[in-house]
Amino acid sequence: MVLNYIWIGFILVAFLIATVQLCMGNFEVFPAIIESTFESSKTAFEISLGLTGTLALWMGIMKIGEQGGLVNALARALNPLFRRLFPDIPEGHPVFGHIFMNLGANMLGLDNAATPLGLKAMEGMEEIKNEKIRIKKERGEISDAEVLRLRETASNPMIMFLVLNTSGLTIIPVSILVYRAQMGAAQPTDVFIPILIATTIATMAGIIITSLYQRINLMNRAIMGTMLGLCLLVSAMAYAAQQLSRDDLNLWSNTIANVMLMGIIVAFIVAGLRKRVNVYEAFIEGAKGGFDTAVRIIPYLVAILVAIGMFRASGAMDVIIDGIGKFFTWAGINADFVPALPTALMKPLSGSGARGMMVDAMTTYGADSFVGRLSCIFQGATDTTFYILAVYFGSVGVRNTRHAVMAGLLTDLVGVLAAIAIAYIFFY
Repeated sequence: MVLNYIWIGFILVAFLIATVQLCMGNFEVFPAIIESTFESSKTAFEISLGLTGTLALWMGIMKIGEQGGLVNALARALNPLFRRLFPDIPEGHPVFGHIFMNLGANMLGLDNAATPLGLKAMEGMEEIKNEKIRIKKERGEISDAEVLRLRETASNPMIMFLVLNTSGLTIIPVSILVYRAQMGAAQPTDVFIPILIATTIATMAGIIITSLYQRINLMNRAIMGTMLGLCLLVSAMAYAAQQLSRDDLNLWSNTIANVMLMGIIVAFIVAGLRKRVNVYEAFIEGAKGGFDTAVRIIPYLVAILVAIGMFRASGAMDVIIDGIGKFFTWAGINADFVPALPTALMKPLSGSGARGMMVDAMTTYGADSFVGRLSCIFQGATDTTFYILAVYFGSVGVRNTRHAVMAGLLTDLVGVLAAIAIAYIFFY
């Protein structure tokens, strides 16, 4: 329901802002909005089409991993932690392996691999939910109408998984460092440590916020140990980054990420051979689901991207930024961070839009300016909440997102506030 109201809100706010601009003599605003609807619809289809091949590839690889036993082995290894974060998933279920593979790809900045792996995890959680619904129906505990409602409702594990994705934990923000180098930054990697800190804070906040919604007890050895381990890992990465030159850091970041990705593919194939699996046939079987999934998400992508496009084209984003700037100036608070906010506000809506805002900030203010660096930290601190909602929930037909939107946006807010504070500490 929340996503329904947000979608309506985007369109109505766009219309109201555009109407005000029309009354002020801006006759280009409504043509721009209508043009954005066509462009956004086209973009949604192109994204889905572009995902088809990647989905087929990684769903095929995951099928090999499942039949080869590696996914199950990974699930068992992660069971002590994940059974506490995802208590509604049966102990040792293979979906734990899919969840880890998705989160691992995100941490390495491998977006093309992360999305198919995430969709595979969502399908697994959908199967678990439907099995529980089936059992309740057979026992006569729920009616046919209730079955339909529950099938379209996000489960607790789905929401926790989605929030972990929207928190955007990225250990190696390769693309941001590349953009900074292209924009002429004297030290493109100087945002590496601030991004690590900001994205770690956002991830921990996402876990805490969602756990409060779902009444998950975080005070246990597995979760607290993992959070401590994550902090130590980030600290070690930050220390190592300080010892490397700009070129070496970029080289090692790219190399480690791609070697690990290739290592996963080879490990799955070897595991399949050991189990005497027909690896090629397993790959084909898994890959067939890639096309179906890509088609299923098209309506959801069109809906959310069109609404966002109208919101942007109406000038509503500019109105919000101007209002925030005036408020902080009136309150006597340093407002030097405000010019970087378009990146932060765009990130939950559109990854490409936020990337464009980041590049624009570096172009306008300089890659080594406070605004330029802060926009990069915003870009790396969190992920595209509404895009992830549309793609992941759309792939399994979920319409009632429950507290997913609120938990995701609260996580984004923590990430934004952390990014601002860290930027002032490091660069102001």
